[in-house]
Amino acid sequence: MASTALADVTALPREPLFLSYPIRRYSFGGTLIHDLLGKTLQPSEETSPLAETWEVSDHGSPGDSARVQSGPLAGASLREVIARFPQDIMGAGFSGPEFPLLAKFLDASHMLPVHLHADDATAQRKYGVAHGKTEAWHILWAAPDASILAGVRPGVTRDELRQALLDGRYDDVMPRYPMRAGDTIYIPGGVLHSFGPDTLVYEIQQTSDLGISAMPHDLYGQPLDAGAWHANLDALLDELVWAPQPRPHPGLPLPDGVRRICAAGPHFVLERLSVRGEFSWTPGGGQVLSTLEHPLSLRVGDRTFPLAPAQSVILPALLGELTLAGEGDAILCALPDLRALEAELLAAGRAQADIHALGEFA
Repeated sequence: MASTALADVTALPREPLFLSYPIRRYSFGGTLIHDLLGKTLQPSEETSPLAETWEVSDHGSPGDSARVQSGPLAGASLREVIARFPQDIMGAGFSGPEFPLLAKFLDASHMLPVHLHADDATAQRKYGVAHGKTEAWHILWAAPDASILAGVRPGVTRDELRQALLDGRYDDVMPRYPMRAGDTIYIPGGVLHSFGPDTLVYEIQQTSDLGISAMPHDLYGQPLDAGAWHANLDALLDELVWAPQPRPHPGLPLPDGVRRICAAGPHFVLERLSVRGEFSWTPGGGQVLSTLEHPLSLRVGDRTFPLAPAQSVILPALLGELTLAGEGDAILCALPDLRALEAELLAAGRAQADIHALGEFA
């Protein structure tokens, strides 16, 4: 049933969509989202552990779909708004049924579990849903000891991997790389991974929450019985995609001095904007804009919208030219046009191998 917030709205307002955000209190979290980004939280959200703020979410589980916070659409869920105005938000030809990107701030004060997310083929075959979860993490802050485990070492067999996961010998079977602020890691669905500790990232992903952990405890730190743990390991090994070897990438700056392309694949493009004054562009549709530790303002026509630190909005296609103003950085995520992006980077003098290392271009 549609929200009463949409009952009298016949056209999508020409303004960004400011949204509520679900949170997750997994045991790996802490207080970094508030402490390092200055994100304004409700008093009930400031206590540790706060692991994730789902900045833009149209996930279908109850309570996981964001709601519009202001304007004529206030109170309507993102799912309802997408259903009513799919092409005004996403551009010509889009029909939904959901907003395809899920954006998060993620606090890994403690090491994340070793886990994976189903790829599209597995999600369709095993879970009966349209897609799985490919993701990318842009590192906002990392302590000197922070690292990422991603993929499986060449030559490791299924039995060897299973035993190593049982024993907790992750470095024997998974490559480990240091994490540095400014790097980005693109993780295709089906790839085994973990990262931390003392790390704050911005994550963009497909709209999905499928996942299987290799750990003997759940996401809240509660122990599993041996039967459940072993069943999880067998399911994880069945969903594992062996070949990819993700590693951190510093991104590719563009000549304008503002944009740096950090990750790209068939589901999304993530770029970091360094605004020192003003930056103008026209969104192709349904972009996600997230400020970082400094406030900025967004000009739409003759209206200006202030953006607080660590605040995220959706930029509908109908907005036309936008101007971001201030002194600070932001993350901009969008559905990809990989051919156009590759051409732009090649024209900027970037080598094709460096471009393809951003994610998946095949």
